[in-house]
Amino acid sequence: MSKKNKHKDEQPQQEFIFQKKNYMFMFIGIAFIALGFILMSGGGSNDPTVFSEDIYNFRRIRLAPTLVLIGLGIEVYAILLNPHKKKK
Repeated sequence: MSKKNKHKDEQPQQEFIFQKKNYMFMFIGIAFIALGFILMSGGGSNDPTVFSEDIYNFRRIRLAPTLVLIGLGIEVYAILLNPHKKKK
């Protein structure tokens, strides 16, 4: 009688590169970037011959680009985060 070796038939279990914590930070970064682009939009005028100063307000010049850069920083952190790292 022959014995079947179960270890030969098993496929190595595939594991994702990123874990739940990485994806959570990625979605937070995407939310920051999307919010920044939403805040950056608008400020135009209905009449093309009239110039509107609204395009130069604080929200579009300072706040929105800052949110986009913070979102990109969070994305980099999410990619470099190692959830398997043990605390000492």
